[in-house]
Formats: sequence, C-alpha cells, structure tokens
Amino acid sequence: MNYGIEGRRAAVAAGSSGLGLATARALADEGVTVAICSRSRERIDAAAAQIGPLAVPLVADVATEAGAAAFVRDARGALGGLDILVCNGGGPPAGNFTSTAPDAYRAAVELNCLAHIAMCGEGVPGMREQGWGRVLAITSVGVRQPIAGLILSNVARSGLTAFLKTLAREVAGDGVTVNSLQPGLHDTPRLRELYRDGIDAKGAGIPAGVIGRPEDFGRVAAFLCSESASFVTGTAIPVDGGAYTGLF
Repeated sequence: MNYGIEGRRAAVAAGSSGLGLATARALADEGVTVAICSRSRERIDAAAAQIGPLAVPLVADVATEAGAAAFVRDARGALGGLDILVCNGGGPPAGNFTSTAPDAYRAAVELNCLAHIAMCGEGVPGMREQGWGRVLAITSVGVRQPIAGLILSNVARSGLTAFLKTLAREVAGDGVTVNSLQPGLHDTPRLRELYRDGIDAKGAGIPAGVIGRPEDFGRVAAFLCSESASFVTGTAIPVDGGAYTGLF
C-alpha cells in the first residue's frame, strides 16, 4: 500500500531504540525523511545507520519541556520544515501509591505530558499554516486500563491523552490530525528493564499469545501518518494483542 507520504519530513522523539526507532524506520520505508534524537551521540548515530540515508540524527533530551521544544525546533531546521511529529519518550520509574513520593509525580508529568505538549507547541503552528500535518503520540495502554506498579506513567500519560483529544478538535479543520497509540507489551529495552526475569505473554493476559514486535507497531504508526488516515483524528488506539478488556 502506498501511504502517500514520500518526501514528507518527520521528527520522531526518542528514536534511538524501541518503539520510537521502529516508527522512524517504518516512516523511512515510506520515503519520509526522519529526524530522530537521543541524549547520546553514539546511540543516535547507530540508530540512524540502521534506518539509512533518510535519517537525520540529533542529540536532544526530550525529558524536559525546554529540551523537547528544542528538538522539534532543531528538527524543523535540519529538515527545512516539518510535516509529521511523533511525540515519544521514556517512561518514569515503576512504583505504586505507597512507594511513590509526591515529588515524583511532578517529574513524571513533565516527562510524559508537559514535554509532549511542548513538542506540539513548537511543531503544530507550522503544520496549521501549511494546511497539512500529522501528530502522533506514543503513550501506553495504561491510559485505558491502569497498569499495576506503573502509577506515574498511568497518571502522566492520561493527562497527555486529554490534551491530544482537545488539540485534535481544534486543528482538524486545518488539515492536521492528532492521534495516539497505546502500546501494550512489546519487545523493547523498556520491557526488559521492567521484567528482568522475563515475561510470559499468556500469563500477562495477552490473548494473541505473544509479545508485540516493534516493527509491527511501527507500521501501524506509519499508517496513522499517511494520506489514507486523513479522516482519523482524536483517536487513542490500543496496540496490545487484545490485552485491554474494556468495550470502549
């Protein structure tokens, strides 16, 4: 399928590994030039080498509002414009209500909510002016069905989802779509960090019976950035092998 985005320009935050890298690779496979970032020059150069000549590696720290906005600004400068923005970032520490200090919520909200809002603040106005844009945030299925032991992520990403839904309605008439993907368990460094002893897919309640493949997630992300998805906006879509049990 031709996604109709060849020649477009994308900024993919935290694109050196995991679902960010998978999304950047899927976009590059569609002919999109992708600016990706990491705090490590070595890691981001290695990721760009995996993607190929359409990757532009940048060093940035998207864990803060200032760093996140700077990444989008630098990406736009390097690419000569911006058509697609993929908001992404690492997750906060694991913990529950008892083990989590109140101050930890502030850091988590900046990491997984405010920094993403800052990316949108830097990237969306230009998309509205040109009459075309795609904003896609990688959040978590924990927004729909809170994940035990990840209270910080559940809280911060839920706030981001509310922002994205509101933004989508405000910019839809300008040709800009805003969506989020809610990944379940995928074979990423983050998953291996959280489950150091390994994880059984069926035991974890995944009806598909397998842990998700990042490359499959990346293809779903690329579709939402496509011309064919121009009428899809304001959505928050689980990509979790059927683990989410709710109706809505």
